[in-house]
Amino acid sequence: MSSFDEIVDRTQTPSEKWYKYKGKDIIPAWVADMDFKSPPCVIEALQKRVQEGVFGYTAIDDETYNAIIAFVKRHYNWDIKKEWILFTHGVVSSMNVACLSVETQSVMTTTPIYPHFIKAPHHAGEEIIAVKMKEENNRWTLDFEAMEEKITPTCKLFMLCNPYNPAGTVFTCKELEQLGAFCVKHDLSICSDEIHADLILNPKAKHIPIASLSPSLQERTITLMAPSKTFNIAGLQASFAIIPNASLRKRFKETMGSMVGGINLLGITALKAAYLEGDAWLAELRLYLAENLKLVQTFVAKNPKLKLLEQEATFLAWIDASSLHVKSPYDFFLEFGVGLSDGEPFGDKKCVRLNFGTQRALLEEILERMQKAMDSL
Repeated sequence: MSSFDEIVDRTQTPSEKWYKYKGKDIIPAWVADMDFKSPPCVIEALQKRVQEGVFGYTAIDDETYNAIIAFVKRHYNWDIKKEWILFTHGVVSSMNVACLSVETQSVMTTTPIYPHFIKAPHHAGEEIIAVKMKEENNRWTLDFEAMEEKITPTCKLFMLCNPYNPAGTVFTCKELEQLGAFCVKHDLSICSDEIHADLILNPKAKHIPIASLSPSLQERTITLMAPSKTFNIAGLQASFAIIPNASLRKRFKETMGSMVGGINLLGITALKAAYLEGDAWLAELRLYLAENLKLVQTFVAKNPKLKLLEQEATFLAWIDASSLHVKSPYDFFLEFGVGLSDGEPFGDKKCVRLNFGTQRALLEEILERMQKAMDSL
């Protein structure tokens, strides 16, 4: 039995994921929040820090910076420097800051996508150039022809999600090089959300930070990373941006100003512990999630009216339910006691996103309920 099989009763806490359906016979499988306990090293570090009993303003020590630098080098073979790192509340706030930091009238991104990729440019008063991802070789990928057709001179920012949320794609080196060439050609800065980088489930896939490919791309890229999804510490708001370009970093920092605070003291503690001591736990997590994904894939394969393309990363499955011919796939499965993410805010109301980052027994119950829904058709 895996330690990840341990059931954690989150109904007794104000967990956003579980509170949404409080008092109802609905299993939540929506927001990108796993049901597993964080690694023991993180819990122990937090307990030790709390026992100190003083929670005043906290500086970020060199050990924390070095933990990030070593983790990024160890996992992605990318050499980064301390001065490139800026701490933020989270990737969402960082995306908003990025949109305000780059001088642009419009922003290009892809759809379907995590809703904040659409919201952030809107908040900055910028036009959104949304390019649909395309299906190729049973996999979601970038449509470069459509990107060339839609790009305008007023667009100076491309917002990338890699690994891709919600489709689970890990872009290849060739794809990233082609995207990089596109951004250089049109003089685009890049905001790259790489928060799911550590959660590669396909051993053949490899996460490559786009900024690590060349000096030119490094100089135009804001890379957003965090231990929050990986080690299930999203509530601690531990996130950082890696910005090698000094002027871009200065604008980003000035835009944050005193409106967007940095990482909190418990977030610092958890990040450092996770990056220094969490590798073995992370390796086990990936294996467990990969087995969970197989259960989801088996379920979809048994139901021809559902479709799931090849998934290489994340604990979020993007299921195409367009062949069900129901008004709302989200509402359809909700009636049978499963609270998925509605595809509409992502850009496709005929799809749903299933969070399989949970205990296997609970995932089996989710899939059983979904099968009853399918059998009712």
